[in-house]
Amino acid sequence: MRHWHSVPNSTNLTNTNSVMSVQLTATLAIACYLTAFGLQVRASLQPSGSTASIAKGSILWLSGLALAAHFATSWQQIFTDSGTSFSLLPLSVAIFMVINFMVVAGSLRRPFHSLFLLLFPFSALALALSLLPLWQSPPRNNLSVGLSLHILLSIIAYSLLSIAALEALFLAYQNRQLHQHHSSPLMRILPPLQTMESLLFSLVITGFTLLTLALVSGLLFVDNFFAQHLVHKTIFSIVAWLVYGILLWGHFRWGWRGKTATLWTLGGFTLLMLAFWGTKFVLEVILA
Repeated sequence: MRHWHSVPNSTNLTNTNSVMSVQLTATLAIACYLTAFGLQVRASLQPSGSTASIAKGSILWLSGLALAAHFATSWQQIFTDSGTSFSLLPLSVAIFMVINFMVVAGSLRRPFHSLFLLLFPFSALALALSLLPLWQSPPRNNLSVGLSLHILLSIIAYSLLSIAALEALFLAYQNRQLHQHHSSPLMRILPPLQTMESLLFSLVITGFTLLTLALVSGLLFVDNFFAQHLVHKTIFSIVAWLVYGILLWGHFRWGWRGKTATLWTLGGFTLLMLAFWGTKFVLEVILA
């Protein structure tokens, strides 16, 4: 009597392998981010010296490995076998990846290491959440070059302005500590106040320029840019653009800095958060 053996469906095998690959790279990225975060915390509490230099080197190596695994995870989550996914969690993971890459690369020449304390735990959390079977919007196929350019510009602009918001938070903390004549371990690793403000405005200028290009490309290449499902995102993005524009005008015209610059930077970022995460959360979770 002949025995028939069931042959596994090739599509199911491919999907299973993809899920396992994403889980593996995401777990590696999470482990490296959290280890690097722990080393950064310890380095922040120690006086500068040979031990701190060794820790800095280890943190950079771990950060590089985390970024490689993070990139692999993000690529697999966005460019799926079924098409390109622009759901809330895959895009959030991608944005954190771009932000981390910019900060780690920038830390080779500028004092960005303190930003690791905020970025790495949230990156690990975003990666962990992306592995859960939560809400997903249907993947898309056949993206045009113009739409792809709009999405790329939007992600990079959002990433730069996110770094600016983190920089503004540290600047506010630094101003508060200086006014109260306090000196915490974090204050010892932060760069001078003037350097922090210079970094903040460099990030805002670059992010504002890219946000401008993203909005222009959206008007040119996105069908129904003011359609009902996009109108909230578009309006919040335009208002955020105006806020950043006023901040830069005030800085160069009237010398805005310090607390004023911090508040305007955080205000613009809040509007961008509502434009991206707020809109996507409503469409994909509340109204799904």
